[in-house]
Formats: sequence, C-alpha cells, structure tokens
Amino acid sequence: MPLLYVDLIEGRKPAEVRGLLDAIHNAVVEAFGVPQRDRYQVVRTHAAHEIVALDTGLGIDRSARLVVLHVVSRRRPKELKERFYKLVAGNLAERCGIDPADLIISVTENDDDDWSFGHGRAQFLTGELK
Repeated sequence: MPLLYVDLIEGRKPAEVRGLLDAIHNAVVEAFGVPQRDRYQVVRTHAAHEIVALDTGLGIDRSARLVVLHVVSRRRPKELKERFYKLVAGNLAERCGIDPADLIISVTENDDDDWSFGHGRAQFLTGELK
C-alpha cells in the first residue's frame, strides 16, 4: 500500500512501462518507508485524444510522454508527500528521460478501515498489518 494508478498515452514498450513503474515504486519506498514488496500498481493506457491535461495557467507544456499518477494511500504528512513528488519527478527524469513537466500526481487519502488486501479481511484492523 499505497495503490497507484498510472495513466499513459499508448505507445510505450513493455520495458519502458516497467522502468516507469520501478522508478515510481522506488520513490514510494524511499519517501513513505514502505516495505519493498508493498507494491500495488495498475497501468492504464489511452489514445492521445482520451487525455486532456492542460496547465491550470502555470505555463507548463506537456508532451505525449505524459504520466498521470493517482495515489490512493493512508494519510501521510505533507512533508512526506512533497518529498514523494520530488523523488518521482527526479527518478522519472533520471531513469526514464521524462520531463518533470510531463508528470501530474494526485493523492487521495483514506483510512485503515478502507483497505482489504485479500481473504475478505481488513488487515489493518485485524492487526495482520500495521
């Protein structure tokens, strides 16, 4: 946990997608201190016309290499989220050649009772996870 949804414009090769996912996961582990096997990622690809990502008046130019990352997570302090944003942007730039302008991140927070990792149990509530 967290659960990550990565939306991309179609056309990337499987190795590129894996590199993206690895770079993002490394940022999750480093920023949030989660275990290495705490990895839940879903990739969705879209035709270019199916994603509209303007700049909210910030003057950001985007390309077809756009990465939209939606993170569903337990509550995290603001400082950890800011560190996470920087780590993801840096990892994607360094490892995948993705311009930080082509990265949008949104975090949706929830509570321990909002998670079940299998077997129909709420593992944070049962004490199986902390």
